[in-house]
Amino acid sequence: MKATTLKEKAADCLRLVASGNISDAYTYVGPGFLHHNPYFRGDAASLRTAMEENAAEHPDKILDIKLTLQEGEYVAVFSHIRQNREDRGAAVVHIFRFKDGLIAEMWDIGQAVPEQSPNENGMF
Repeated sequence: MKATTLKEKAADCLRLVASGNISDAYTYVGPGFLHHNPYFRGDAASLRTAMEENAAEHPDKILDIKLTLQEGEYVAVFSHIRQNREDRGAAVVHIFRFKDGLIAEMWDIGQAVPEQSPNENGMF
């Protein structure tokens, strides 16, 4: 079943990226897409190349979506992402702006899961 709501589209896009299906994930990306990841140029092609390289380097990536929120054309997805089963991973928030049902813009913010933390609630 193809995702239909904006929340479903955002989550499905991330699941596809995590599983290495970058081409399928990009079916959710609209024309003129731009992103704000500071490690790559801001266009769709550079991010796609980075995603493909990361998928090849980390074929066992694990994405665990914890929460998805929507306000209008904006969707935020809070996830635990690990490169493999041994990795503690990171808490990551992806924020998507949709236009005409496709992803027009994306931000991603991450924080590594520390080995030890005094917070008894954990990051998730």
